[in-house]
Amino acid sequence: MRRSRKVKILATLGPASSDEAVIRRLFEAGADVFRINMSHTNHDLMRTLIERIRTVEKDLGRAIGILADLQGPKLRVGAFADGAQEMVAGQEFTFDSNPAPGDSTRVQLPHPEILKSVEPGHRLLIDDGRLQMEAIACDGKSIRAKVISGTKISDRKGISLPDTDLPVGALTDKDRKDLDAALAADVDWIALSFVQRPDDLAEVRKIARGRAGIMSKIEKPQAVHRLDEIIELSDALMVARGDLGVEMPLEAVPGIQKQITRAARKAGKPVVIATQMLESMISAPVPTRAEVSDVSIAVFEGADAVMLSAESAAGSYPVEAVAMMDRIARQVERDPNYPSIINAQRSEPEPTGADAISLAARQIAETLKLAAIICYTGSGTTGIRAARERPQVPIIALSPVVATARRLSLLWGTHCVVTDDATDLDDVVNRACRIAVEEGFAQDGERVIVTAGVPLRTPGATNMLRIAYVDTKGQGGI
Repeated sequence: MRRSRKVKILATLGPASSDEAVIRRLFEAGADVFRINMSHTNHDLMRTLIERIRTVEKDLGRAIGILADLQGPKLRVGAFADGAQEMVAGQEFTFDSNPAPGDSTRVQLPHPEILKSVEPGHRLLIDDGRLQMEAIACDGKSIRAKVISGTKISDRKGISLPDTDLPVGALTDKDRKDLDAALAADVDWIALSFVQRPDDLAEVRKIARGRAGIMSKIEKPQAVHRLDEIIELSDALMVARGDLGVEMPLEAVPGIQKQITRAARKAGKPVVIATQMLESMISAPVPTRAEVSDVSIAVFEGADAVMLSAESAAGSYPVEAVAMMDRIARQVERDPNYPSIINAQRSEPEPTGADAISLAARQIAETLKLAAIICYTGSGTTGIRAARERPQVPIIALSPVVATARRLSLLWGTHCVVTDDATDLDDVVNRACRIAVEEGFAQDGERVIVTAGVPLRTPGATNMLRIAYVDTKGQGGI
């Protein structure tokens, strides 16, 4: 199941893609990691989906990553006595703590933290920004606002506050229960929604204790403003363009996407581009030309992965959507401009021995036109550093830890193989050469480059580089 592209594909599971047969078809069409959206999935269904993914993984013999996406705090207005209320630009409207049904002049906002935090001049965006208001008077118990644009407000619509720093963490009680259940089921990645500040990551890290990678979803202006701090505490990032496009000007989102992608690449952290990538394929068998261009931009930018949401979870063409994303990515990576664009965005390595080894491995592999870079890694660090370099040659990540191989399935250009633990350095090299042949990356007489940490099983200690001739008759390399 070798992929003929470097960027990875995340596919969200849902009503259209919960059956084991469909999950298998999604993987065969190109999905590398499966996302379970905890906003719409109870614990029993989550465990069932994970069991089905692991069955497909076992049958096909390829490590498959699983991402559990936590819902995060959902802020909503209360209900109205007579249903939707018409709004007119310029009229005043009040949000308060009164639980009585709302009318054309007021409604309950059952979030005291908002009532206490919003200040005059702050924007209040209702229903994904379809209704926009601006606070004109606040006393800590109510907010008097003026309608800027939009025509109506109705029951339980979401509210976004792009100008307000709320004193609440990113984990709700529901998220804590979902997190415990997901970790117990051995998911590989946890996506944390509505991150505002680095502190939001502390609690989830304490609970996870390294059992899963932590992916911060960047979807609020506050997170963009503190991006470097959040990257430092995250294992991966997701550019969640849906909510980001609500809370920030739409025209700013493409530039922010590039900013986040390049910052994550510089830090050596995987980055996923998400939301509405092939949106029209929810109901149509082909995407729009603009959507094809959108996916291609993410691939040209060097993102580790691109993600499908409703297209694969609830659409009429889930397998076709994955196959289309695979076709777009493969075509982009064959473009003659692709290598120069990827190379131009490469950052200087960090001043560590491990990063210097990874840089040298890429340069040697490309200069000598070696068949592959092979990383032997227990913790995944060696593989992550190799992917950060974005080499032109394939990366094979060998790991005796199945959880590591699954987690690395998110990484750009990385082909993950679970193998028995090596006994010594010669065993690492011999095993690397043999697997390179078995997986279709090398032939007898070709050369590969092998990196590892010595002593073996020392996390983060990438310090060894060896060029080896592939010799299957001799059962290894020289």
